[in-house]
Amino acid sequence: MIAPGRFRYRHRLHAGQREAVLLSPVIVTLLIAGLAFSTPREIAFSRLLPAAPALAAALWPVLPTVLLGTFCLLIMIGLSFLYSDLGTPYTGAAITAVTLAAAYASHLRLQREETLFQVRLVADAAQKVLLRPLPHRVRHVEIESLYLAAQEQARIGGDFYEAADTPYGVRLLIGDVRGKGLSAVGVASAVINCFREHAYDQPDLRTVIRRLQITISRYSAAVPADDQAEHFATALIAEIPHGSEHARILNCGHPPPVFVRGGEVHVLEPTLTSTPLNLSTLLGDHYYVDTVAFAPGDQMLLYTDGVTETRDRAGEFFPLADWARQHHQEPPRELLDRLHAALLHYAGGRLDDDIAAIAVRRRPVRDPRPM
Repeated sequence: MIAPGRFRYRHRLHAGQREAVLLSPVIVTLLIAGLAFSTPREIAFSRLLPAAPALAAALWPVLPTVLLGTFCLLIMIGLSFLYSDLGTPYTGAAITAVTLAAAYASHLRLQREETLFQVRLVADAAQKVLLRPLPHRVRHVEIESLYLAAQEQARIGGDFYEAADTPYGVRLLIGDVRGKGLSAVGVASAVINCFREHAYDQPDLRTVIRRLQITISRYSAAVPADDQAEHFATALIAEIPHGSEHARILNCGHPPPVFVRGGEVHVLEPTLTSTPLNLSTLLGDHYYVDTVAFAPGDQMLLYTDGVTETRDRAGEFFPLADWARQHHQEPPRELLDRLHAALLHYAGGRLDDDIAAIAVRRRPVRDPRPM
């Protein structure tokens, strides 16, 4: 987690940089004018004045851009009183033409920004429907989540997760559709909606996963054949029964969860391989449930392959298990915040795949913190 003081420093630094960028057309104008007035006319720095309104078109609205162009034209007229043979009519015509073109470019840029803003509002609404916020606590189970889409403009991708407080315990779903971006959103939506419907009334995890299998198969059959190759997904369902000190895991080709218990970290590889979603026709309908101890104070980290497949500059994968051993004492929210920062640092600030993670901790029955 970034310290508050350091965050405020970075915020002030970024704000200062933004102000400098916004003022750059004025700075360029004053710099050119100063050089034009203080140097011999043979150098003719005044011919650079049309660059100022051209730069303003990329940063300012229409009216300030026109005003800056007018100011540049006045500067050129002022220079003509000092140097009569400076070519003022030609430079003035260039300033006028560039200013008009810059004003139109600024108008088009503002229209595109407004369109992009509306698209992002729709994407945010879609993400809230697809990946609605998980409850932070269900009885004595603490839950936190992290989601990062590789395509920032899309804001949503093919990774998905969900949590449900069912009569059989807290059930968690996490999965990853083949591909990323908007092409995988439909599949993820179908799977999540199916889980939301059947997680509450199916006592066995195998039945739930078979329902997901049927749903994704029907969805795949309803789309054009060229897209069907994208419609399979890995998935993992975890069940934490109420009043019990164990958890059940059904892993369908998904990265194995990481468990933290008493300062020790271990990765739960499935005892037998279960079939990923929509591949039962090829690989058979095989689903197996593992049971693992999950006592009060224990923590479980579920994640998609975007976490473990994050690479550094040398092409090495992110060492999640080793990293978890260094942060095993962190509560769920802090753990995911540190994981987010670690992944960005490891990848050099840019992620190439969607990332989803859920940190779950069974809190002690007598927890001093408020509900």
